[in-house]
Amino acid sequence: MKLSIPKILGRGSNTGGNSNGKGNGKKPIKKMELRFHFSFKDFLFYLFIAFVALTIFASFVKPPASVENKPLSTVLQDIKDQKVDSVSVADNTLTIKYKNGQTAVSRKESDESFIRTLEAAGINPDSTKITVQDTSLSNNWINILSNILPLVLMGVFFFWVFRQARGAQDSIMSFGSSRAKPYTKDQPKVTFSDVAGVDEAKQELTEVVDFLKSPRKYQLLGARTPKGVLLIGPAGTGKTLLAKAVAGEAGVPFFSMAGSEFMEMLVGVGASRVRDLFAQAKKAAPAIIFIDEIDAIGRQRGMGLVGGHDEREQTLNQILVEMDGFAPNENVIVMAATNRPDVLDPALIRPGRFDRRVSLDLPDKEGRLAILKIHMRGKPFTPEVNWDKVAKRTVGFSGADLENMLNEAAILAARLGKTSIDPIDIEEAATKVKLGPEKKRLQSDLDRKMTAYHEAGHAVVIHELPHLDPVHRVSIVSRAMTLGQTFNPPEADRLHETKSHLLEQIAAMMGGRVAEQIIFNDVTTGAVADIQNATSIAREMVTEFGMSNLGPVNFGDHLDSFMGRFYQEPQKISEDMSGRIDQEIKRLLDEGMQLATDILKKNKKLLDKVAEALIARETLEGEEFEKIMGHPKVALAIAEK
Repeated sequence: MKLSIPKILGRGSNTGGNSNGKGNGKKPIKKMELRFHFSFKDFLFYLFIAFVALTIFASFVKPPASVENKPLSTVLQDIKDQKVDSVSVADNTLTIKYKNGQTAVSRKESDESFIRTLEAAGINPDSTKITVQDTSLSNNWINILSNILPLVLMGVFFFWVFRQARGAQDSIMSFGSSRAKPYTKDQPKVTFSDVAGVDEAKQELTEVVDFLKSPRKYQLLGARTPKGVLLIGPAGTGKTLLAKAVAGEAGVPFFSMAGSEFMEMLVGVGASRVRDLFAQAKKAAPAIIFIDEIDAIGRQRGMGLVGGHDEREQTLNQILVEMDGFAPNENVIVMAATNRPDVLDPALIRPGRFDRRVSLDLPDKEGRLAILKIHMRGKPFTPEVNWDKVAKRTVGFSGADLENMLNEAAILAARLGKTSIDPIDIEEAATKVKLGPEKKRLQSDLDRKMTAYHEAGHAVVIHELPHLDPVHRVSIVSRAMTLGQTFNPPEADRLHETKSHLLEQIAAMMGGRVAEQIIFNDVTTGAVADIQNATSIAREMVTEFGMSNLGPVNFGDHLDSFMGRFYQEPQKISEDMSGRIDQEIKRLLDEGMQLATDILKKNKKLLDKVAEALIARETLEGEEFEKIMGHPKVALAIAEK
């Protein structure tokens, strides 16, 4: 049955936000390595740079700035005047050396010989020393490079383009290949000893591992291979961790893939990947296939807004065909995990496909204690830590919550400069996991007083009601969207809910609003989440649990189980009955509010003392609160039937 049982009562911000919820070793020095990677793209880039530099050098090279550049007519006149010692001719460039040690340059006409130029000017070529340099070889190389290199670069460019196109084509053709990640022995090994709090699930999966290791003894008795194992449970309870443990224990090929990895934008890719995945597993048999979050592709067919040719439905159809087509001797087991079993297609979870459904619930006290012992490895704790008390305090925590709590406690202890983790660090970490980190908000004296009386109202009502668990802590320290919190976690795991307990929870939630009315003769927006949670419990009592004057009738429409049903299921409740349901919900809320009012008016002096202590110290632990209130009343025992 579905229960909304809050474990934390609190006062939210005055903006109307939600206020309360339910319920040193040295590292080894690594050798430095210098690695040079010269890729094909780098080669093209440097080749292009070299070509540009060579062209610029050949085209724009100039003589040094200290050499004088003279006109050809001036040079001829200087040769006539016997001032020139020698002339060096390099192509069309003339380098003139004078008898006084100076050097100059000039240029002649490109099609005219320098000797003919001298003769045309009436100068005897023998009057000066003339040297002709052969530049044909360098000119030939420049011509070759300027003509051939662009063609080479174009060829290399087109080769690179074709190579990229071929790679893209190969990538497109590989869309249908499986993206499954095989589990190898090089990866960190997880075994059943690393999993706690789910003993029944481990027993079920131990049989699966034993079947993979020793299939013969089962086949002799006529037992066939389980086709599939479906892991069901809330988030953080260890479904994926159990799958890793099966892989570590079995020692067989293990293929892991998420449900969303089957889907692509191309039609038919998901079905192709399913075929490829099962083909790989059959070749490696005995083997395990693990599909995480299978509800991404395994939702019930025909309930969405898309027709039967939806890509997701094609992928699901292929999975159904592959699982149903197994032969008993193939030894391939499919494991899947989901926290939404209600949306899965009936054909997927029928016997013959997923033969076993392994349910994982939130751990009980013994399970939490075992989980804490696993995650406390490698962390130093003080002797004052009472792990039995920690396990009792963390009712409703999943395995992931407990791991996160101990990690946060270690971070907090390190930040404060401690050498070991103490109970205060664990308590703060548990509060942080559920409500968020502590916030330093600037509040006026009136705001602090309102918050203190609000939380004191919750705590006093809880203390005076016999069926509620004792107050663990009361605080007006701001966290996340709350300005204060009142904790009363269950002392033991509760398997059944009674009408008396639910009615008293509603009264406890209304305690904050009632305290505001009594003290300030006004109300604030801080009780918004209290009212929301109380209304939710009252509605479930009327519509689902049959705990009202309407009798044991279920009026729930279950519209939240799957989106597609919202458009298909007709209204089940008449307008007259809907009005009576609303009246019953209001009656339960009014009764809870009246009960809280009677308690707080009777214990107004104690309410003032608790509020004053909260204003002075901000946080009251359970023992400090009991000193103010006195010993709690003994809860009424519920006889076992």
